[in-house]
Amino acid sequence: MRELKIEATIENLSKVFTFLQESLEHCDAPPKVKRQIKLCVEEIYMNITHYAYNPETGIAKIGVELKDDGKDQERIVISFADKGKPYDPLAKQDPDINLSLDDRPIGGLGIYLVKTTMDNVAYEHKDGQNVLTIEKDFEKNAK
Repeated sequence: MRELKIEATIENLSKVFTFLQESLEHCDAPPKVKRQIKLCVEEIYMNITHYAYNPETGIAKIGVELKDDGKDQERIVISFADKGKPYDPLAKQDPDINLSLDDRPIGGLGIYLVKTTMDNVAYEHKDGQNVLTIEKDFEKNAK
């Protein structure tokens, strides 16, 4: 597993993207899967920067692991850990996307996007840390 420890600031988003790109360099995921992962990583990282330590800043740890079943499937597992305020984003009710924009409450669409785009999303508060893990499965060499 590759890991990045970084101060959770908006300015460091480009470093997170560089780390993600380097981590996925040898991955045979289709471009669409890589775009989905990048979007979800941005959403989760930005939530950490805005809410975990607010108004202070703190450290975010991001881990990326590629799991190969030895056949035709691979799985990308990305974990985010912070020692900010305990918060389970998965406990929040999904937004009603059938409501008009005027009737929808603000917020909640980002984590909903993560939940509906990834194959597995899990949260736990462990050893004083928020740990959110996302997983995406894909076929090797799929275009």
